[in-house]
Amino acid sequence: MRYYPLLALLALSYPSVSQAATVCNGYAELCSKAFNDVTVVGAHNSYTASNTNLAANQDYGVTQQLTDGVRLLQNQVHLQNGQLRLCHTSCLLYDGGLLSDYLTKVKTWMDANPTEVVTILLVNIDNQPATSIAQAYVTAGLDKMSYSPPSATLANDAWPTYGTLIDSGTRLVNFMDNTANFASVPYIIDEFSNLWESHFDIQDASGFNCTIDRFTGKTDGQMYLINHYLYTTSSLFGGSTPVPNKAALNVTNAVSGPGSLGEEAGTTCIALHGRAPTFLLVDFYEYGQGSVFQVAATHNNVTYVPKAIAAVNGTDNAGPSSANPGSVTSTPNAAGQRFTSSLSALSVLAGGVFFGSLVAL
Repeated sequence: MRYYPLLALLALSYPSVSQAATVCNGYAELCSKAFNDVTVVGAHNSYTASNTNLAANQDYGVTQQLTDGVRLLQNQVHLQNGQLRLCHTSCLLYDGGLLSDYLTKVKTWMDANPTEVVTILLVNIDNQPATSIAQAYVTAGLDKMSYSPPSATLANDAWPTYGTLIDSGTRLVNFMDNTANFASVPYIIDEFSNLWESHFDIQDASGFNCTIDRFTGKTDGQMYLINHYLYTTSSLFGGSTPVPNKAALNVTNAVSGPGSLGEEAGTTCIALHGRAPTFLLVDFYEYGQGSVFQVAATHNNVTYVPKAIAAVNGTDNAGPSSANPGSVTSTPNAAGQRFTSSLSALSVLAGGVFFGSLVAL
C-alpha cells in the first residue's frame, strides 16, 4: 500500500478555490457592484475610426478606445457579399471591415487585461440570425469569454457583480437590438427587453433630455443607455446632410454645463428615472481629455484619476497624433479611405439625395 504525504492528501480532499477579483475595471469598489449598477463610457460606432471621414464617429480604433477606458463598444453589423461587416448605414459610406476581425482585436486586448469587464452592443441592420453573428465570436475566441444569463430577460436585481463576471471568466457582456435567440445563442442578449435607450439623432443640445425612446415592455428601474452625441448639418451634393458636430464636442462631452454629458447623466436622468445611466454613448470620446470618464466615475462613487487620453497606439490609431484633439494630422485607416470614392459613387447614383439622411445613424 502506498502512502501519500499529508499535504498531498489535503490537496486531494479539498478542491482549490480561485482568488476572488480585488480590482475590477480599475477600482476595488466596483467588484461588489452589479453589472447594471456600474456606469461606463461607450463609443458610438466604435469601428468608424477616421479623422477625415464624415461618416466616422471616432478618431481612434477599438484597441485605443479600450486602453483609454471605453467599456461599451457599439457597432453596426451588415451582411455584405456574404460577409458580416461593420458599416455605417451602408458599406458604401463606411466599411470598417469584418466583424470577426474587430472582435479579434477585442479578444487580444481583454486577454492582456484580465480584470476588465467589457460590453458590446450590436445594431443588427440586416436582421441576421444570432447563430450567424455567433460565428464571428467563435472565430475570434470570444464565445467562451461571453456571459450567458440564466434567462433571456433579467430582473434588475439578477445581474451578476463585476467581481463575479471576472472570477467566472465571462467578463464580456453582449447585447443585440434584434433577432437575439436565447435558446440558440444565450450569450447574445436581447437589448430592448433588458435596457432602454434615449433618443438619438439630436441636433440641438436641448434634446439631451433623457427621455425614453426605444424599449420593449416595462422600463421601471431598468438599466438604460443615453445617446449623448450632437449632430449638425453640412451642405453636400446640394443637400443638407447630418454630420457629427465636432465643433461642440468640448461642451457636449463636458463634466458640467448646459448640453453637457454631466448635466444629462446627472441632473436630468436621475431626476427623471431615479438612477444614473448604465451606458454613456458618446462621439469622439477623447474631446475633453477625460471628461467623459470623470462623469462615469462620479456616478460610480469612485475617485477619477486623470491620465493621458488617446495617446498614439500604433496601427490601431487613426486619430490626431497631437494631444490636442482638434489637431488632425495623421492618415485615416484603410477602411476609412474607401469613403472618398464612395461619396463620388453616391453622388452619381442618387444625385446627392441618398446621402442626406444616412450619416446620423
